[in-house]
Amino acid sequence: MPSPVGVATVTKEGVMTIPSDAIGQAILDRLGVEPVIQAGGPNTKHSGSRPHPESLAAMRFASQHFFQMDELLLAAGKDIARMIGVPAATITAGAGAGLVVQAAAAVARDKQERIAQLPNTDGLPNELILQRGHRFGYERLYLVAGTKFIQVGTRDLCTPRDVKKAINSRTAGIIHLESPFLSDGMVPLPELAEIAHSHNLPVLCDAASDLPPRSNLTRFVNEGADLVSFSGGKTIRGLQSSGLLLGTEEWVEYARLNNFPNSGIARGQKVSREQIFGLIAALEVFLAGNEEHESIKYQEQMVHIVDRIANIPGIDARVEHDPPNHRIPSAVVYFTDDWRGPDRMEIQRRLLAGNPRVYVQILGLSGELYVDPMNLEEGQHKIVAERLNETLLEASMGSRTTNSS
Repeated sequence: MPSPVGVATVTKEGVMTIPSDAIGQAILDRLGVEPVIQAGGPNTKHSGSRPHPESLAAMRFASQHFFQMDELLLAAGKDIARMIGVPAATITAGAGAGLVVQAAAAVARDKQERIAQLPNTDGLPNELILQRGHRFGYERLYLVAGTKFIQVGTRDLCTPRDVKKAINSRTAGIIHLESPFLSDGMVPLPELAEIAHSHNLPVLCDAASDLPPRSNLTRFVNEGADLVSFSGGKTIRGLQSSGLLLGTEEWVEYARLNNFPNSGIARGQKVSREQIFGLIAALEVFLAGNEEHESIKYQEQMVHIVDRIANIPGIDARVEHDPPNHRIPSAVVYFTDDWRGPDRMEIQRRLLAGNPRVYVQILGLSGELYVDPMNLEEGQHKIVAERLNETLLEASMGSRTTNSS
């Protein structure tokens, strides 16, 4: 029988084999989609991150075996909690799915009749307190379980008194966002946890991309968060659709009861056996990594890029490793008043439209471009440097254009 991708070979024993890379290339050729050099940091829109080889091997192994999924998730959670050093853990279908499960746990806890009732929250505590300065793009995932937000404070200032005043019999939990861009005027996590726990309420924490440093895997739980969501497919480099949910034994159990494979609000957020094995393998590699050595490697790569474009008129390029903005050394491209080319949106578009295609991120209010090395394969930083150099140099000779966005 001919192979659907035309790359099969038949052994002497009559067994048909298809090289895995050939299958992938044949499918790619048929789809006609051009791959992208991902130099903008791990994000879902541009395919997440590169899974570790160990993660891919573990996923392939898991695909050849079958398990009772609740048993597998329980065992995986215990193993992950042991590796990280937190009281308890479970796996979700990405960090975003973790927020849905957090909210469901806050409302239903371990009450089976409540779990079955969601997302209908009539008669149930369904209010989640959220500091206005903690508003973020994915907050709506907390609402999937039928909850609603009670916003307190302003964008720049929220006091413990503001939080306390909002607590009533309908309150299910308090949300805490971990982000380098938060105002200093927000109630910090340890104090927020003290308020929540004095009212028998959980603190629900989103720390999806707050790695590195690796110490954050334990920090937020130690500071009082009851449930913390991390992405498994960004810095940890597991499968993109995997996530970690860490916390106390009590609240992780509530989350587990509201999560797949149980028949509840998160039934559609399935976690496959391949995701579980792949995430555990990726986490092992991640925890064994050396942040200092990684930083040195990334620094050298980013210096190469900066040096290549430093003399282009109107460009101020620097390597920055400022934790509020860049968790690893990044090459940052600022446009000065002398820049006579198009705006950064057009530069980004040209890089993505060229050959090879290169994606760089736009960061900050001033519209700088930045290159994140995490997803670059060996030697790709040199390709990125050349593409940036040719694109910026050519653009610097044109007339200034604007982009309303």
